[in-house]
Amino acid sequence: MCGIAGYFGQGDEEVLHRMIKSIEYRGPDDSGIFCYENIGLAQARLAILDLSPEGHQPMSDENQNIWLVFNGEIYNFPELKNELEADGQKFKSASDTEVIIYLYKKYGLECFQKMNGMFALAIFDKKNNKFILARDRFGKKPLYYSIINNTLIFASELKALQNHPLSKKEIDLESLNQYLQFEYVPTPRTILKNVYKLEPATYLVFDGKNILKNYFWQPNFSKEIISEKEALEKFSGKLETAVKKRLISDVPLGILLSGGLDSSAIAYYAQKNSPKKILTFSIGFNEKSFDESSYARLVAKHLETDHHEKIFTGQDCLSIIPEIFSRLDEPLADASIIPSFLLSKFAREKITVALGGDGGDELLCGYDTFLAEYFSPIYEKSPNLLKKILKNFRKFLPTSFANISHDFKIKKFLDGYDGQSDYRHLRWLGAFSRDERSQLFRPEIWQKLEKLNEFASVEYYLSKIKYNDKWDKLIHLYLRSYLMDDILVKMDRASMYNSLEVRSPFLDFELADFVNSLSNNFKIRKAQTKYLLRKCLVGKIPEKIIKRRKKGFGIPLALWLQNELRPLLEQKFAREKIIAEGFFNPDYIEKLLADHFAQRADNRKQIWTLLVFESWLENFYKQ
Repeated sequence: MCGIAGYFGQGDEEVLHRMIKSIEYRGPDDSGIFCYENIGLAQARLAILDLSPEGHQPMSDENQNIWLVFNGEIYNFPELKNELEADGQKFKSASDTEVIIYLYKKYGLECFQKMNGMFALAIFDKKNNKFILARDRFGKKPLYYSIINNTLIFASELKALQNHPLSKKEIDLESLNQYLQFEYVPTPRTILKNVYKLEPATYLVFDGKNILKNYFWQPNFSKEIISEKEALEKFSGKLETAVKKRLISDVPLGILLSGGLDSSAIAYYAQKNSPKKILTFSIGFNEKSFDESSYARLVAKHLETDHHEKIFTGQDCLSIIPEIFSRLDEPLADASIIPSFLLSKFAREKITVALGGDGGDELLCGYDTFLAEYFSPIYEKSPNLLKKILKNFRKFLPTSFANISHDFKIKKFLDGYDGQSDYRHLRWLGAFSRDERSQLFRPEIWQKLEKLNEFASVEYYLSKIKYNDKWDKLIHLYLRSYLMDDILVKMDRASMYNSLEVRSPFLDFELADFVNSLSNNFKIRKAQTKYLLRKCLVGKIPEKIIKRRKKGFGIPLALWLQNELRPLLEQKFAREKIIAEGFFNPDYIEKLLADHFAQRADNRKQIWTLLVFESWLENFYKQ
């Protein structure tokens, strides 16, 4: 695990040093650069496998014709190495990095199809004078790039890209509009013009003039008709295999245990396949409606893990917000980055690698939005008069600031239901509706945006889907939107800001392909989410955990915005400041704040989304 950066075109050694220095927290153990004519590669290394100098990057083949910088882990590298050794290839290290080099040497661009893991990488093929970028199937590892004046610049994070002299900082208004809808900027766009995220399961080839981009994998929903017994056996076996592969490490390893179903499943299979007590880590909060520590404790006791727990106060959380904002170089408005950061920081005191449960909710329909979809036909068939009454009734619901309260869910459901059904879930998950954005933006800005489709990224992925099943389309979109651009980015930043590697067994592509091949009755049945996983875990973890409803990794954000964070809001949203920036209508923002402070409305998502953007604007754009 590490940070990578480089260029093909203009640049020099000093530029490389600046680029990689800006993200050195991603790899504090070692760093290296390689310069050759118009090529530059740099890496900051977090040593996980082969801690010796032989694992140093940039790394080359024996003839120095192929050079590589690599961020991530290839879990099937032992099998790939055996295959290459059978062909007579000799290795000088025990790292997966060297395996990639010789895999590319043998298979060329087809090598990425053979790699099971999470990765973002750059290859310089000296002999053929071409530069290759590639990213893993689910976009677990980040990779930004820009092509300016026939120079390709790339990096793990936006801030490293901005340290190249050709980089320009110009806000992309269309991306800003999408950020306010989704709470993130969807791939391949970024908040800046002419800067992109490489799509998942994609490689890019650049020869100094021409670009070639191709997918090497797509989510597969071809159906396999099997019995429930066989589905349970296969699912359990594939999940256990995915966990076992991710237990390989030359440094201390543990489990991020929330007390939810997904992380508990990972902990079970990790402990089952560990000769000693596995380390587990959880955090809790003083505010009871947000605290899950008792559930994590219950699982740890049941599995007899070596459990570590820390309870945080509200002030602990508030105190690290400036630190997160200071490093967040692209706006991301998922407030659960705060507890994720705290958990990563706490776990990093004892381990360097952690396993987490990301991906389970998307593959197995675990979110409340899937339940909303499950019951939506009832609402759809309701008389129009009843729908009108319900929409009027929502105005009279009391505003609660509790974690994902019932009134919050009802209001979100009703507000986001109408409109194109393909966009419904992203309206439910997002911050500002189209109508709200029309009032938020200054009129001259909105005039440029109102005819654009903020859901263009959704349309792109829909165009790639060749099947008609509603649930398959929905899962596909979650994998290529909310998971990729929110959940995985949040976890990557929260963990890597603390130099912690996090692995996600649910995102093993062989496991994902199997789950996607199953009937959706195995995922959501009789209003029960994650049906197959719950059945699989009977007798393995406490029944209380199996029967738990989904509870997000939350914080009392609505209350903080009303109280402790109010001075910060007043500073960031000062009327003169908002007018000078020229994006937003200060009257609309003042009403958002006033209604929230008086608890006339729960505007936590809108206010936090704006606060993150304003903080980003100060910390990065105006530097």
